Amino acid sequence: MFLGIDLGTSSVKLLLMDEAQAVCAQAEAPLTVQNPQPTWSEQHPADWWQALELAVQKMREHAPHAWRQIRAIGLSGQMHGAVVLDEQRQVLRPAILWNDGRSEKQCQDLECAVQALRRTTGNMAMPGLTAPKLLWLREHEPERFKRIQLVLLPKDWLRLQLTGDAVSDMSDASGTLWLNVARRCWSEPMLAACGLSMRQMPRLVEGSECSGVLLPAVARAWGLGTDVAVAGGAGDNAASAVGLGLVEPGEGFVSLGTSGVIFSLSDGYHSAPDLAVHAFAHALPRRWHQMSVMLSAASSLSWLTQLVGAQSERELEQVAAKLSSKERSQAPIFLPYLSGERTPHNNPHATGSFVGLCITHRAADLAYAVMEGVSFGLRDGWSAMGQGQDDATLALIGGGARSDMWAQLIASNLNVTLKRPVDASAVAALGAARLGMMACGAPTDVACQPLQIEKVFQPLAEQQAMLATRYAQFRALYPATCPS
Repeated sequence: MFLGIDLGTSSVKLLLMDEAQAVCAQAEAPLTVQNPQPTWSEQHPADWWQALELAVQKMREHAPHAWRQIRAIGLSGQMHGAVVLDEQRQVLRPAILWNDGRSEKQCQDLECAVQALRRTTGNMAMPGLTAPKLLWLREHEPERFKRIQLVLLPKDWLRLQLTGDAVSDMSDASGTLWLNVARRCWSEPMLAACGLSMRQMPRLVEGSECSGVLLPAVARAWGLGTDVAVAGGAGDNAASAVGLGLVEPGEGFVSLGTSGVIFSLSDGYHSAPDLAVHAFAHALPRRWHQMSVMLSAASSLSWLTQLVGAQSERELEQVAAKLSSKERSQAPIFLPYLSGERTPHNNPHATGSFVGLCITHRAADLAYAVMEGVSFGLRDGWSAMGQGQDDATLALIGGGARSDMWAQLIASNLNVTLKRPVDASAVAALGAARLGMMACGAPTDVACQPLQIEKVFQPLAEQQAMLATRYAQFRALYPATCPS
């Protein structure tokens, strides 16, 4: 058996699979985010461990026999979070998360301090990435900063509790701004610019390598053997690609989760940071990928659900689906920048808005506008990646992917074929489990099998004509409404 642990923003997910890659059990435990000030986003690592323990308890109760046969564990996690530890490896403060926007000034300082930043890291400095967060700590919490002996990413803090080893993988480390992404090693100039050194960084491994073994105390508490390997693992999107079986250049996916992501594997290291497109190392050796990210995707519909007092996102999807083409063309335009935006604007101060509201609009119109606006945001990211070829095919995953209407909007907007796998709700955890399998010696082509496809969505010409007009309006609204 192989266990995948996926540390997300809203929950910890576990997935247990056997050697034939059949899923034997799944479990989940919720997490909450703290927002102590506007644009701030934090979680305490202790809450991650508590949620993991709860999910483990659920899985052990559900599948006790399979649980005892676990041979390896793989880790997937939310990227970019800053976990800072002292000499005793105690957490010094709550982790600053990927969607935290407080460090805009520090991004500017970092870009000025290191002229080769974008060339070295494959990315521009953004508040969501890890390095600017440490500069913010150095400026605003200097006494705490002086005590930092180790900086870890969220999933790697879990690894520290599991194995006692400070280790990260190439894909997750790519999102720190401290990695020389082409060479797959830490960049001493980037660390020095943040007042850090190599001794404060974890050891690096490939995602499919073994990073250590389970601590005896954890193994006893969890009822497992003492020889359970822990794979290097991956950032959540790279883990999702492994879970989908994406290993060749040109393959990719759209993720419609809390954030919105377009992920595309490349044939080497190709950086294009000026439009906030990420160039990261993949979780597998000698592979890289590009990625566009929007900060509020499916979470935008969750926000609207609470705003209008609907019972669920599904309820809003159903009423929006009943709108005629004419009604959709007269809906408001929605800018999905509820948490600022990354690709292509890199603006933590960008704000969401409905434009074109009138007295006849109802919840159904707003729901359609939100789903359409998110698909426009993804289209912005797809364009920033230099994409747009007519024959592209992408997988579709994430909580929002369950909506046929939303999937069709994205297919028509991006002008791509979307393939929705069967039960892809835990694909990052599946990817983590597969990395655990590879850490035990399984070849990539054996471990990374493509998933069965449930439904295919093709672009619709009639829908594209209407969307083209509304997308032009959407594009004009950002410079008119959002502060620079």
